[in-house]
Amino acid sequence: MAIEVVVPRLGWSMDEGTFGEWLKRDGEFVKAGQALFVLEGEKSAQDIESFDEGILRIPADGPRPGDTVKVGQVLAFLVQAGEAPPFDAASTATVAGGKDAKPPATAGESTHGKSPAAAVAAVVAGGFATSGAALKAAPAHTPRVIASPRARRRAAQMGIDVTTLHGSGRTGRIRERDVLGAGAIPQATSGAANDAAAISSDAPRTLAVSRLRQTLAARMLAGATETAPVTLTMRCDATNLVSLRSQFRAAGSTGQIAPDYNDIIVKLTATALERHPIMTARWADREIVFAEGMHLAIAVDTDAGLVAPVVRDANRKTLRQVGEQIRELAGRARDGKLSADEMQQGVFTITNLGAFGVDAFTPIINLPQVAILGVGAIVREPAVVDDQIVIRDRLTLSLTFDHRVVDGAPAARFLKDLRQGIEQPGAWLVP
Repeated sequence: MAIEVVVPRLGWSMDEGTFGEWLKRDGEFVKAGQALFVLEGEKSAQDIESFDEGILRIPADGPRPGDTVKVGQVLAFLVQAGEAPPFDAASTATVAGGKDAKPPATAGESTHGKSPAAAVAAVVAGGFATSGAALKAAPAHTPRVIASPRARRRAAQMGIDVTTLHGSGRTGRIRERDVLGAGAIPQATSGAANDAAAISSDAPRTLAVSRLRQTLAARMLAGATETAPVTLTMRCDATNLVSLRSQFRAAGSTGQIAPDYNDIIVKLTATALERHPIMTARWADREIVFAEGMHLAIAVDTDAGLVAPVVRDANRKTLRQVGEQIRELAGRARDGKLSADEMQQGVFTITNLGAFGVDAFTPIINLPQVAILGVGAIVREPAVVDDQIVIRDRLTLSLTFDHRVVDGAPAARFLKDLRQGIEQPGAWLVP
């Protein structure tokens, strides 16, 4: 009996997604647990695994890369050797076998009398072999190109063949940046030639809005309009923080990565939030609901847009464990491999623009959270200490909070405590 291949739900609020690509060909044997296709949800693209095994049969009207698919929608079927798919078999000829391909063998035809293994091999070879001679004549499969859905859409817009590109992602996956790089105008040897090319190009430039970008826009707008946002900024003396980071680097052992500034600040923030639980609550119209765990969302810039994977129980983890999880999540985010679960249940968000030289900014609340912390650049500058002008490392914190839940004084007390942690990090990090 044929088994339906359906669109799963990646998150509790997901009703539809974008089909990325098939990871198996029509007529190919699929084992349980193998990645079957790529589905792009609101926040991430995810390889969807098969729960069953069988021969994949894709109808001619099956989804194409970029198509919108509904949760529960039937995309294809898994059948057993010799079993006919529950649709017109001839209609799959153009999907994977070309216009002259024949439909796969059905029970009582070419696979009759063969062993199950031989029958499977005949179908897997191209999905359409009907005899030993046909099996030998079946053309070799074209190697599968691994590319993200965004990369495929961008390549189609720019008229670029993805099979000619080299991927920069893990396992050679082609990312959108690879497509954009391939489509860039080559550097001319003459500056005048470059100027002339730029002047002669009158075509308007556009950028397709992805599902992720649409979701981000909606969430950002909600964070700014459905809350009562207030932003406080506070300057910190980060000299001891810089010193601690230098000590970690100097004492780092082979094979271990020393915690960076962001790791330390995330851990210090978790400690401060334990003392100010109101900063992790959420607004629920008739009540304020306090968080059950210290799950901190960390903003990560990716080719697809801003995502915020969650470090769970950051207050219970060691500094090194926090750093390791941040790096793992950030790497998966940039490769588009985050699961929906890895971006849910955050109670407070931290976004760091210090690497770009930004001092202070106004971060937007990530609903349903009530606060977000912006971390600026560490800058060496003159400061007055004990009536003396000395050079110190300085850091600015920007805290945006929902005034419906948190008043100005409690928010200021939290920020003041966090500043103390940054200025005396050693004492705060000792269990």
